Amino acid sequence: MDPDMTSLTNDLLQQLQGQPMAQLSQRLGLSPEQTSGAVSAALPLLMGALGRNASQPQGAQQLLGALQRDHSGLDLGSVLGAVMSGGGSGGDILGHVLGARQQTAAQGLGAATGLDGDRAGALLKMLAPLVMAFLAKQMSGGGADATPQALGGLLGQEQQQIRQQGGIGGGLLGAVLDQDGDGVTGLSDLLKIGGSLFGGKR
Repeated sequence: MDPDMTSLTNDLLQQLQGQPMAQLSQRLGLSPEQTSGAVSAALPLLMGALGRNASQPQGAQQLLGALQRDHSGLDLGSVLGAVMSGGGSGGDILGHVLGARQQTAAQGLGAATGLDGDRAGALLKMLAPLVMAFLAKQMSGGGADATPQALGGLLGQEQQQIRQQGGIGGGLLGAVLDQDGDGVTGLSDLLKIGGSLFGGKR
């Protein structure tokens, strides 16, 4: 685990170590090492995409409403159990978070981590409900100010840190969110990032 990884992303990644990661590995048919690497790349993408959505007042208000209405009070264990049995509304969440970029996100994650597109898309769908439950808990506990402005600020800071840190998470976020819709330039860059991090050569 990267000790420099950003706060929210790192907190959630730590909570997924051990049995949750083993369950995800078994469901995807991957080794724990492959799954951990893919999750480490996917979480910054999802957090950063949520940060982009919450950067607008209306987006932050809609996201906070969804967290309080659909995800509040859920612990990661119960959400993971629902995900493992095929529930969790991951596809719907990704539709809201990534919109038309959902396919590009799966392709980018696959290019950066060596997963095929189906597994990369499945992983994103599994992680999306976990990210939402985690954020709902952040906003409801610890004295957090549960307002759209606070949520937007929290996720905006996270997105900025992910971009500054770079690496595979920052590269994936930039390639998916900043490209002009053709998905070509950003994904070719990701192949270089993924190759360097997963044993290939620049």
